[in-house]
Amino acid sequence: MPAPRSRPAAVLVLVSALAALGLGPAAGPAAAATVPVGAGSYSDTRPAGTSGPTTNTGTPVTPKVTPAAQGKPVPTNDWWSSLAFQRYGDNPYSTPMYGHPLTYQAVAGGLEIGYPTSPAVVGDGRQYEFAHKRDLTLGLTGLNAPDTKADAWSDWTVTPYWSDGARTLRTTIGHGLPFVYAKGTGGDARITTAEPPAVFADQGNVLGITVAGHHYALFAPTDTDWTVSGSTVTAGLGGKDYFSVAVLPSTDALATYRKYAYSFVTGSTVNWSYDAGTVRATYALTTEAKEGTERGTLQALYRHQWLHTTDPLTPYTYVSPRGTMKVREAASFTTAQRAAATLPALPGAGVDAARLRGYLNEVANSSDPFSGAVDTYWTGKALGKLAQLVPLADQIGEGAIRDKLLGLIKGRLQDWFTAGGANEFSYDQAWKTLTGYPASYGSDTELNDHHFHYGYYVYAAAIVAQYDPAWAADSAWGSMVRTLVRDTANPSRTDGAFPFLRGFDVYAGHSWASGHQGFAAGNNQESSSESTNLSAALVLWGSATGDTQLRDLGTYLLTTEGEAVAQYWFDADQQVFPASFQHDTVGMVWGSGAAYSTWWTANPEEIHGINVLPVTGGSLQLGGHKDAVRRNIAEMERENGGPAVEWRDILWEFQSLADPGAAKAKWDAGNAGYTPEAGESKAHTYHWLTALDTLGAPDASVTGSLPTSAVFLKGTTRTYVAHNHGTTARTVTFSDGKSLSVPARSTATGTGTGGTDPDPEPSTGNTFQLRTGGALTTATGGTAGSDTIASAQGTNHDGTPDRALVYEARNVNGTLRSGGSTAFRLQVDAGATVGLGQQARVSYDLTGDGTFDRTETYQYFATDPVTGWEEYAQGRGLKSATGALGDLRGGTVRLEVWSAIGNGDSRLQTGTDRSVLVIPYD
Repeated sequence: MPAPRSRPAAVLVLVSALAALGLGPAAGPAAAATVPVGAGSYSDTRPAGTSGPTTNTGTPVTPKVTPAAQGKPVPTNDWWSSLAFQRYGDNPYSTPMYGHPLTYQAVAGGLEIGYPTSPAVVGDGRQYEFAHKRDLTLGLTGLNAPDTKADAWSDWTVTPYWSDGARTLRTTIGHGLPFVYAKGTGGDARITTAEPPAVFADQGNVLGITVAGHHYALFAPTDTDWTVSGSTVTAGLGGKDYFSVAVLPSTDALATYRKYAYSFVTGSTVNWSYDAGTVRATYALTTEAKEGTERGTLQALYRHQWLHTTDPLTPYTYVSPRGTMKVREAASFTTAQRAAATLPALPGAGVDAARLRGYLNEVANSSDPFSGAVDTYWTGKALGKLAQLVPLADQIGEGAIRDKLLGLIKGRLQDWFTAGGANEFSYDQAWKTLTGYPASYGSDTELNDHHFHYGYYVYAAAIVAQYDPAWAADSAWGSMVRTLVRDTANPSRTDGAFPFLRGFDVYAGHSWASGHQGFAAGNNQESSSESTNLSAALVLWGSATGDTQLRDLGTYLLTTEGEAVAQYWFDADQQVFPASFQHDTVGMVWGSGAAYSTWWTANPEEIHGINVLPVTGGSLQLGGHKDAVRRNIAEMERENGGPAVEWRDILWEFQSLADPGAAKAKWDAGNAGYTPEAGESKAHTYHWLTALDTLGAPDASVTGSLPTSAVFLKGTTRTYVAHNHGTTARTVTFSDGKSLSVPARSTATGTGTGGTDPDPEPSTGNTFQLRTGGALTTATGGTAGSDTIASAQGTNHDGTPDRALVYEARNVNGTLRSGGSTAFRLQVDAGATVGLGQQARVSYDLTGDGTFDRTETYQYFATDPVTGWEEYAQGRGLKSATGALGDLRGGTVRLEVWSAIGNGDSRLQTGTDRSVLVIPYD
């Protein structure tokens, strides 16, 4: 068994990424009061002898915010948190903040701005970083502020504030923003550059400069003028209080960026939804026009976003530690993804009941099932281990073992959920957070890792709720569970007690672990899988308690972070890590880059395994990129000098998501002589590996109409699984047309009824049928159906997809037919509605790298107001086309259909040979 994790003592030195860490003496608490919550309680004051948030030397700190922000819940664990959480006594400004594409650091004279475009590989090749390096500082003449405070914030933007008594400066910065928006009083606009700038455009109040090879545009109010003197650039504001700076993707982009220079971003909001196996999220900016009437803007999308949007993007791109960012010319965009699957447990396919019973008894009858755990993290892991086994015992009819495990879980949760004992949760009024004591790994003094720790508690509570709904009632223990959820993943922006989604960065697509973000490399997250464990727990808790809001939040978080982890931790498409970085995976992601490391060891097994554990029914999304799993395991064995030893169970389970037979063979050969990882058990590992060996690996190409459903594929046979937490039977439908009847409060497994399997990896044929759920397939004999084409709502969307239906085929191979062109026949029906027009776009990504090399938009088809199918074909003619066709090598073909005009929904036929796309390939 490996040594317990011991943060912040790191075996690997993370070069310039890390500032000194340390825990100082505890500050004394005041007299405590108990706050009742259902059957439980928490304290409003931390226990004697413990600490809350402090500097690195142990001095207590409170949020560093302006009077306008006083009393509001501060979103710790964010990309900019060092503005509000002063971790170092000698730095009252901020540490580097990584917004992407820009980087920032607050200093006395204003805001440092950088755009790092060349990675450095450091730490013996174990880390890559695009470290902050100042190109310029935005400020006011004479500004010399004693500190910088957080004045306002929204979902992914923040407004730092400076004042020196005579001058005030506010800037708004954020993820994806190429602009910095500034408002100042008491001085002229002042830009100081790291080297004398080269001027490439001088238009009076608009100045284009190049610094260190990066192009910037400076925008002052109309009728003012920029003056360059050495490395100082100034402009009087002409009685106004605003100016802005933008980093340009190229000098010829100046005119486009000038159009939006005075449309100041004032806020950012994400809204998500789950429906029938699809997660949609809209990311929107609010703006105000400082001059003129323009309210649009420009924003740069991360890879995990632009891979899943059909909204038009400009040709402009930026460099970032997360790969290429692509620019959208609009104030919002929408992503759509297949929902990640979550199950309370895998079905017990192929499991020997007697053998599993023996393994279960080893845990249930242990002299110490909690392995000596006393703090929030290790108690959480023990709770998770026990909770994993409850459904397994139930599957083989071992009610006594199941109930004994449930009793152990309930007892320990209730102990923690009651204030005044040796362990409790305490609420910090200043920081608006709930901290468990005994704390660990800086969860108290640094507000680290709450989502890691509490995710286990919510997961365990969700399993209890599945079997004992009365225990989970708000009047019983459910309200304490919800309080932990509010601390870690609060869906409310108006809750005065806790911040919105504390650790989850909605734009970056993943969580951050450090409460204060006090590092030169920005914030970080090591164990992404413990973050997604909380998301899966929300799915299960919401499902078990009938809270669809929390269920759908968990599905959004799990789906979004699952894709971000695949791209940024595992480099699934091999398009993110710099070519000079010679690793296929990383243990930690930083604002500036990523590192092949952990906080506590350089052991390859734990570097690879830390982003896998805990393995649960919420881990199935890790199998969405099977080649990345195989590369990951291969690298671990190379670096390790052979197969896993210490964390073999975790890594066997990980491998089983891509190659179940190979993983099961390793178990068969090596299960006798190993010690399970602290959050694992032989019972769970045996059950997991046996089930996947029997069912096959998870198949993410097919989704169910319920978040608690999954599909597995072995050879050509699919197995459909769904759990129904409800009190009445229900039918779950899958995106390939199959359905499964699921009794109340039960898991059902089967090969499904109806429908026809899609072809997830079409390799032959060039005629693709449409399948409800978003697949293009060369398979025939489908079940006829239809999808709804959303109304244009009276707006003209001719040539621009709007809420489009999207159908894709991936891993397509083909040789371009000489002289060939795209063809399609689409059956559409407007019913009795007058004046509708449907439009199609076909796009080809020739290599599957996420960039579409050829896009063809066709003239829309004006339907007749007569009920019945009408045929829309390519003969309507091309409206526009970009790029060129070439051979497909593992490529992607995408069809989008939307309403170009009109004010009513229409239908598109699926599942037949009358609605097809024919590509010009052999």
